[in-house]
Amino acid sequence: MRSLHLTSLWPHSFTPFTQKMSEVLRRTQEVSHLAEREYVLSSAAIVHQLRGEGNRAREHIERAITISKELDLRFRLAWNAILWGWVLGEQGQVHEGIEQTSQGLADYRHTGAQVTRPWFLALLAMMHGRLTAWEEAQQLMSEATAAMPEVGQYFYGAEIHRLKGELLLQQSSDNQAEAESCFQQAIAIAQNQQAKSLELRAAIGLARLWQQQGKRQEAHDLLAPVYNWFTEGFDTADLQEAKALLDALA
Repeated sequence: MRSLHLTSLWPHSFTPFTQKMSEVLRRTQEVSHLAEREYVLSSAAIVHQLRGEGNRAREHIERAITISKELDLRFRLAWNAILWGWVLGEQGQVHEGIEQTSQGLADYRHTGAQVTRPWFLALLAMMHGRLTAWEEAQQLMSEATAAMPEVGQYFYGAEIHRLKGELLLQQSSDNQAEAESCFQQAIAIAQNQQAKSLELRAAIGLARLWQQQGKRQEAHDLLAPVYNWFTEGFDTADLQEAKALLDALA
């Protein structure tokens, strides 16, 4: 059943991937092997994290943590603690989320694992940003960027550049030029990876920035083709946000 790999986390669209995950979860109820069940539950939480769905991620990660504790799966427990911290941050418990994610990341590195560290560092950076702890946030984001070539893994590259752009704008309106460059880099990476869901997110960020600068037509022309590529998943937060922005730009 262990068929979910990091390289498969960026399909063109998250929607069919989520549908497959739902089927795997249904089948998991028939599996008696707890370690396999934990893996699938944690993987489901990852999918919902990538979609920005904190509530749905929570229901899976709580069960995964329970099993990883019961079986004393230290690597899995560290991984799940990082996701649990993100869930807490999404639900307003940012200080607790930072503490959980930081401890989970330390435990994760203690196991010798490195490959997903850029992703985890970016999640931690955004939580610091919510507390306007800009120095810590930018330091973590820089570390995440530097870690990608170190671990040879770029699957979260588009999101790291996009999130860096969002952080820059949250920090100061004087950072618009640098933020625009980050969004452009994110779009280029997503296009190269054929990751339409990530391209959409980056396009939303850049289109919103251009809207604020009075470049309404340029913003619409950037976002509309990406949005129109999708034929499903219109209940997701990203597509709803894109639709609302396009309506405002019309």
